Amino acid sequence: MHSQPLPLQCSVKEFYTLADLQNWDATTEVDKPIRLGVFGDRVEHSRSPEMQNAALSACGLPMHYARFQIRAEELETALKLLPKVNFIGVNLTTPHKIPSVQFMDQLDGFAGSVGAVNTVRIDGGKLVGYNTDGAGFSRAIRSDFSIDLRDLRVMLFGAGGGAGRSIAMQAAIEGCERLVLVNRTREKAQQLAADLRPFFADARVAAPVPRLEAVPWEERALRFQIANTDLIVNATALGMRRSDPPLVPASLLAPHLMVYDTVYIPTQTPLLVGAAEAGARAANGISMLLHQGALAFETWFDRDAPLAEMRAAISAPQKS
Repeated sequence: MHSQPLPLQCSVKEFYTLADLQNWDATTEVDKPIRLGVFGDRVEHSRSPEMQNAALSACGLPMHYARFQIRAEELETALKLLPKVNFIGVNLTTPHKIPSVQFMDQLDGFAGSVGAVNTVRIDGGKLVGYNTDGAGFSRAIRSDFSIDLRDLRVMLFGAGGGAGRSIAMQAAIEGCERLVLVNRTREKAQQLAADLRPFFADARVAAPVPRLEAVPWEERALRFQIANTDLIVNATALGMRRSDPPLVPASLLAPHLMVYDTVYIPTQTPLLVGAAEAGARAANGISMLLHQGALAFETWFDRDAPLAEMRAAISAPQKS
């Protein structure tokens, strides 16, 4: 008597595409259904699947989280396919955080205020947009530097992007001591400063410098501002490639600073190397990834995220 062959259980691919989503039933022959993922362009280096799959396993949830290589012009189509293929939700990364807002059926309050979405939950067939970047950043600063955002004078580079806007809004909501916005296109930083000005209108004791400013990305201006800064934040992509210019001249970094780089690949960016050489405290974006990912998990499942298991998954050496 011949036994029946076991069904083939294929592994999850490195990443999927829009074409895969459009032919989803034929695409996914895996042991557990893929019901979550991250949309980006380029997405192959994202650590989110390791973290979220560890969380799903720890909680006994029989499903996978996968990467999706989605180009800007494919975003609307890909998002609208999600309810049809029984997804619970997705994360959004560069360059989709701001453009995705127009495709949501509903926005959470913070996402609506920031104008950027990094987490989508499918609720009754509708796309509901959230943003966990701001709160994730705040938790990361507290865990890495043992200080609250509200007690810091912050200089933020990359005030025009989705992550930068979220970080700036979170700093404003928490009432940080000072916020300086820096962006290649200064007009974007100025517009964001105008949007945030009501948060800085309280009657505090007059300081020698304004509590909220948008300044040019020039060494002379930065030198003056850094003297009145506690925390430098890089919310740009600078540092991901070896050919990238430095975020700030190394000569401007000083021991009194804390430096946070939202880039986490490579783990030691030129900014972080320069900070260490200057004697400044520094951290990369892996902690923000952890905390915003935990908040996304809680958004999808209405339960506490298994933070220890998620941290262990992204702290382990990355497979080559």
